[in-house]
Amino acid sequence: MSASQLLDRRPVEAIQTDVLVVGGGAAGLAAACTAARQGLKVTLLERYGFCGGAAVAGLSGTVCGLYLARPGAAGAPEKVVFGFVDEFIATMQRRDGLTAPVRYGDTYTLVHEPHAWRETADELIERHAVNVLFHATVIGVHVEGGERVAGVRAYTKQGALDVRARITIDASGDADVFAMAGLPTTVGADGRVQNPTMIFRIGDVDVERFLATYGPDSIMPGSVSEAIVAANAAGRYRLPRAKVFLFPTPRGHELLCNATRVIGRDGRELHPLVAADLSEAEIEGRRQVREYVGFFREHLAGCENAHLVDTGVQVGVRQTRQIVGLETLANADVESGRKRADAIARSPWPIELHSGNKPRLSWLHDDTYDVPFGCFVPQRGESILAAGRCLSAQHEAMASARVTAQCFSYGHAMGHAAVLAVRERLGVREIQAADVRRLLTQDGVRFDG
Repeated sequence: MSASQLLDRRPVEAIQTDVLVVGGGAAGLAAACTAARQGLKVTLLERYGFCGGAAVAGLSGTVCGLYLARPGAAGAPEKVVFGFVDEFIATMQRRDGLTAPVRYGDTYTLVHEPHAWRETADELIERHAVNVLFHATVIGVHVEGGERVAGVRAYTKQGALDVRARITIDASGDADVFAMAGLPTTVGADGRVQNPTMIFRIGDVDVERFLATYGPDSIMPGSVSEAIVAANAAGRYRLPRAKVFLFPTPRGHELLCNATRVIGRDGRELHPLVAADLSEAEIEGRRQVREYVGFFREHLAGCENAHLVDTGVQVGVRQTRQIVGLETLANADVESGRKRADAIARSPWPIELHSGNKPRLSWLHDDTYDVPFGCFVPQRGESILAAGRCLSAQHEAMASARVTAQCFSYGHAMGHAAVLAVRERLGVREIQAADVRRLLTQDGVRFDG
């Protein structure tokens, strides 16, 4: 057999930028806009044709982590997270893209319209003069001197892009840039991660009758779980998850459905970092969606005429890699509501673990915990920061810290950190959390009260 060559004879385009952001989810969008509005040249690479990450491609559908939790969600919703997320919310509201606060157990969340999310991101990108390149997938990292990340190579339909940057922010969700550069990462609890979920929407729902029957809490009551268990036992449906979350959406006659538990044909938890597992998850997720839609039509009040509107563009992924940071958010930090002087974000969200047939929620009532700056700064590696769910965190802590409102906060902070690094010629471990906090406070972020 003759030797073969691996070729791509298309020309390579070179791009020079101050800040490179990889990934256009909540964290990447916030980081890119924050750095660009301060006059830096910012390039954002996104593998899809739109921004939104798990919120849009994965159809997670909610802006979680904004409101305090109280037993029984007593009292009016109390918002405790501010900053870039407020600009995002205001822009979404002008598009009628958000619901009023929807109850979720002991707290509240906002349900969003994914098309409005895409258009809002487009508007914010244009408003802050971010250079965005959609349909660009990072395939390699430029590393100088052993551990300095100098940019990336990305695949596009026109050919490869060589993007060189003074600082790179990995907002891929999966710490892809860190992994490609050979920098340390961790994966879940001894390699085990939370199972993925295929989220979907159903239309033609009598939402008024649905809410009158099951109440305002989007976590369905025990009667629904019991009906799912009975349907499984009778062999009518194959529904591997009994506790389901159903949210009214801005469209009025629609429910957002977080119901599936995507597991392998052999019964094991599928791993989103394994190509074959992720492929199986997509197929299994779509199959489960049809099962749940059928069950809802037959058993849930107001859903008799429901039909499937859409599923996520991809299965929803909760957890893959985390970086190894200067600080690691500990499970105990979340459970105790720990406060820190070096915090750049705070969260009231519970530990929400999805594994097994029933999600587990551990609430932090009437309190918040702080997320320190060092969770996004690597122990090793130069000219690179993390943003989003790939922060340095223990397994259960990450099951709280990964949600949308906090990812906006992380990106907001890392955008300021990148500007400090570029303008003051600082290494990432020379950036002071106090300086980032000062800039965040000027933008309306609150760390107490």
